[in-house]
Amino acid sequence: MSTVSRRPALTPRQLTRTDERLSFVYLERCTVHRDANAITAQDAEGTTHIPSATIGTLLLGPGTRVTHQAMSVLGETGAAVCWVGEHGVRYYASGRALSRSSALMEAQARQWANPRSRLAVAREMYRLRFPDEDPARLTRHELLGREGKRLKDCYRAEAARTGVPWRGRHYIPGDFSSGDAVNQAITAAAQCMYGIAHAVVTSLGCSPALGFIHSGHELSFVLDVADLYKTEIGIPLAFDVAAQDEEDIGPRTRRALRDRINETSLLNRCVNDIKRLLLPEAADPAELDVDQDVVTLQSDGGHQVASGINYDGPDDGDMLW
Repeated sequence: MSTVSRRPALTPRQLTRTDERLSFVYLERCTVHRDANAITAQDAEGTTHIPSATIGTLLLGPGTRVTHQAMSVLGETGAAVCWVGEHGVRYYASGRALSRSSALMEAQARQWANPRSRLAVAREMYRLRFPDEDPARLTRHELLGREGKRLKDCYRAEAARTGVPWRGRHYIPGDFSSGDAVNQAITAAAQCMYGIAHAVVTSLGCSPALGFIHSGHELSFVLDVADLYKTEIGIPLAFDVAAQDEEDIGPRTRRALRDRINETSLLNRCVNDIKRLLLPEAADPAELDVDQDVVTLQSDGGHQVASGINYDGPDDGDMLW
């Protein structure tokens, strides 16, 4: 009888850091199972073993089946899982966070809850995207206007660079093939980036819903983070793919994006950008230790005390359990 379920859970120190993982692994027409702490992909050609702790996002394409034990190890190691269609990527599920610390989640909640700091983070996001502009005094409406203009300029510039005709952005949700080749490539790249951003956000223990630019959706912060790299990586790559060939736009865009992410070390950059946005006062947010596995209790004056201890009267210090 299998004893997979009896193995002790991995600790944060045993897991591969988010910025060192594969951006995503795509599987289709196979059965995904578990062998120790690896997942296996079995099809007509044989069985492939993939270390689950090295995966950022697992994309399950058409014809895939996944077992309960496979999902268990993927969740334990913090890998995100997406079920994807023939032509695009949509994010449906994620594993548990790699972080055991709530430091980034609490910092995100503080920044989001104050209207002033929420606007400050939105301005900093705009500064990361367009470093040649100073958004310090811009209102939210002005930020949106500047972003719209920069996107239009980016589309026109990439069309001129690649020679791909550009007739505007067209995408009908649920109908990937309704747009021309370059619009399909932009959609595929954007949806991949949303999945990758969601994997990083959840692996750091942040809330996908508390956005600083987007609002009202369960993935608001994911959309914020993915958009940081839209004009630098996503849109130029989509035009490059469309300029090469109009066939198999979706799969070719995903493969090209995966290579570009690895070349630019985007996962490492994404992790550091999130830390800097949420902890602007830290000397070096990149060095923040989010691997602590400690539970404390909140006391007065912002102090925290050890958990598992009875603090009732003169016997303070007695263990609760």
